[in-house]
Amino acid sequence: MDAVEEAGSGHPGTAMSLAPAAYLLFQRFLRHDPTDPAWPGRDRFVLSCGHSSLTLYIQLYLSGYPMTLDDLKSLRKWNSLTPGHPEYGHTAGVETTTGPLGQGIANAVGMAMAARRERGLFDPDAAPGESPFDHTIWAFASDGDIEEGIGHEASALAGHQKLGNLVLLYDDNHISIEDDTAIALSEDVRARYAAYGWDVHHVDWTVSGDYEENVAELAAAFEAARSETERPSLIALRTIIGWPAPNKKNTGKIHGSALGAEEVAATKRILGMDPDKNFQVPEDVLEHARAVADRGRALHAEWEKTFQGWRQANAERAAEYDRISARRLPDGWASALPEFEPGKDLATRAASGQILGALAPVLPELWGGSADLAESNNTTMKGEPSFIPEEFQTKEFPGHRYGRTLHFGVREHAMGAICNGIALHGGTRPYGGTFLIFSDYMRPAVRLAALMKLPVTFVWTHDSIGLGEDGPTHQPVEHLWALRAIPGLDVVRPADANETAHAWRTILEHTDRPAGLALTRQKLPTLDRGNGLASAEGVSRGGYVLADASDGRPEVIIIATGSEVHLALEARETLEAEGTPTRVVSMPCVEWFEAQDEAYKQQVLPPSVRARVSVEAGVALGWRQYVGDAGESVSLEHFGASADYKTLFQQFGITAERVVAAAHASLINAGVHGAGRGETTGN
Repeated sequence: MDAVEEAGSGHPGTAMSLAPAAYLLFQRFLRHDPTDPAWPGRDRFVLSCGHSSLTLYIQLYLSGYPMTLDDLKSLRKWNSLTPGHPEYGHTAGVETTTGPLGQGIANAVGMAMAARRERGLFDPDAAPGESPFDHTIWAFASDGDIEEGIGHEASALAGHQKLGNLVLLYDDNHISIEDDTAIALSEDVRARYAAYGWDVHHVDWTVSGDYEENVAELAAAFEAARSETERPSLIALRTIIGWPAPNKKNTGKIHGSALGAEEVAATKRILGMDPDKNFQVPEDVLEHARAVADRGRALHAEWEKTFQGWRQANAERAAEYDRISARRLPDGWASALPEFEPGKDLATRAASGQILGALAPVLPELWGGSADLAESNNTTMKGEPSFIPEEFQTKEFPGHRYGRTLHFGVREHAMGAICNGIALHGGTRPYGGTFLIFSDYMRPAVRLAALMKLPVTFVWTHDSIGLGEDGPTHQPVEHLWALRAIPGLDVVRPADANETAHAWRTILEHTDRPAGLALTRQKLPTLDRGNGLASAEGVSRGGYVLADASDGRPEVIIIATGSEVHLALEARETLEAEGTPTRVVSMPCVEWFEAQDEAYKQQVLPPSVRARVSVEAGVALGWRQYVGDAGESVSLEHFGASADYKTLFQQFGITAERVVAAAHASLINAGVHGAGRGETTGN
C-alpha cells in the first residue's frame, strides 16, 4: 500500500491478496538461492500478472535478493529496480518481462519444455527427481491472463505435452479493471483446465462465509501439485482482492489505483499496525523472512553435490553443457553449412530447411518447429524425433518426451512466447515457424523477445505476393517494415540459397537479440557468385555491393531484398547496356547494415550518388531514408490478389522493366547530366 501511495499509481489490490501465497511459495516451496539468483538448478517463478509487480518485488526484498526498502519506495520511478512491470535483465530475481497479460503463462510453458529438453540432452536416464536438471516452474496468473487467448493456446499445449514440472496458481478474485468479472467472464475455468488435461486443485479462502487466509490448505495444494509429475497443475485460489481494506476490497478501484491515505490508515489499523508509519518492516520480521536464504544455500549445496557427481560420470556431456550454457558455438560449426551450386532454382524456405538439417548434428542446442506448417516452413530437421509424449506420436512424426522437433499446433501467439520462455530458461536455443502474414498473431511475443534481447529465431515463410494463389489474406504487404519498426529485432530477407546460409550463420552468431527470417515460397535463382557477383558473406554486414558498376563509379544504385534482387540484377544489365553505370546492393538486413561504421555504409551507398532505387515487394515505408530525395521505390502500396506469382509480379509492376524506368526517373530527379534525353526522328 505504501509503495503505491508513494508512486502515486500502481496495482495494490492483487499484491495485497496474493501476499500470503507468494510468501508461502518463496519461503517453503520455491527452490531458490537469494545469494545466487542465476543458480542453474533453481526453480523458476513467473509472475504472469505483471501489473502486480509488488507481489514479486516484496518477496525479493524479504528473501534477501539485491533489493532494498529504498527500492520499494522507488516503485515505478526513473532508474529504479522496481519498474511498473517486472523487467528481465534489469532486476535480479526477475525471470521474464511480463506486462501484456497471458505472456507469462506461455513463458512458463516454454520454460517447462526447455527443462525437459535439457534433461533429455544431458541426463535422460536418471530416475524421476534424481537428476540435477529436475526442477519446477511456478507461475502466478490473474483473470486477465486466463481470459487472453494466448493463455488458452499455451495451456492447451502444456496439457497435451503433459508438463508435470509446471504449476500455475490462478488468482480467482472475480475482479478486473471493469470491476466484477461477471460482466465478461462466466466460464468454468477449472473445468476448462481439466479438459486440457491438467491436474486441478481448488482452494477457497471465502468458503466459511468469512475471509480466512488458509495457508495450510494452500500449502497442501502446492505440495500435491509439485508431486504430480505426469500433468501440469492448476491451483485455483479464491481470494478477495485488496483484503482487508475496509471500503475498497473486492472492487475494481483497488485493482489499478492507490488506496488513498485514509483507506491505507484504516487498513493498517485492521492489521494492528501503526497508521502513522510508512514502509514499516520490524527487524524481527525481516530476520525471520531472510532465514529463507539459509534454506536456499543448503538446497544449492545439496544440488551441487549431485551436479558434480553427474559431471564426473558424464565428462563429454558436461563439456557440452558448459559450452551451451555460455551460448558458445562449437569450433568449426560453420563448416557444416551447405554451399548451394549456382544455376539451380531453389526457394529460400527450402534452402533454410536444408541448412537446419545440416546443422542438426553439430548444434544439439538448436531445436524448434512450426505452428502446424512444418511442410510449408521447412522447419523439421530431417530424422530428428518429435518432442511429444510417446502416446501422442504419429506415423508422420514419431518421437518421445525428450525429442527435438516441436509441434505448436495452430497457435502462433503462444509459439512466440513459448520460444521466449525456452530462451529465458537457458540450455537450448529455439526457433519457431509460420507464414510471415501470421507474424501479426505473434507480434506481442516478438516485441518482448526484442525487449528482453533473447536469441530466438522466428522463421517466417511465404514472404510476399510471391506466395501466389492464396490471395491477399495470406500475402504480406506491410509486414516487413512493421517488423523492422521493432527496436532490437533483426529482420533478414535473403536473396537466394547462399544468402540464406549466411543469414543463419550470422543469426546464430548473435546471442543478444532475436531475428526474423523472411523466406520465399517461390523458387529463386541461386546466383553465380563467380560471375562478377560478390560473395554471400556480405550478408553478415546487412547490405553489400552485390554487383558494381562496370567502371566502378555508379551513376545509379539499386537496393533490393529477397526475391527482388534478381530483378535488380536484370535491370542493371539493361541500364549498363544503355551506358548507365549501375550498382546493385543486396540489403538482406537493414538492422545489420545500420550497425556498420559510417565508412562502410558510405562505401556501399556513396552520398554523392543521389540516383537510387529501392526494390521490395511490399510497402516502401522505410526505404526513403536510403533512396533519398531523388530516389524512387518499386513497391506495392496495396493488397495483393489471387493468382500465380509470375502474373502478380507482372500485373503489379514488380519487374525488371519497372526498375529500369524507376532508375531513369531517379537519374532525372538527381539532375544527372544527360538523363532523360530522348531521341527524335530529325524531321
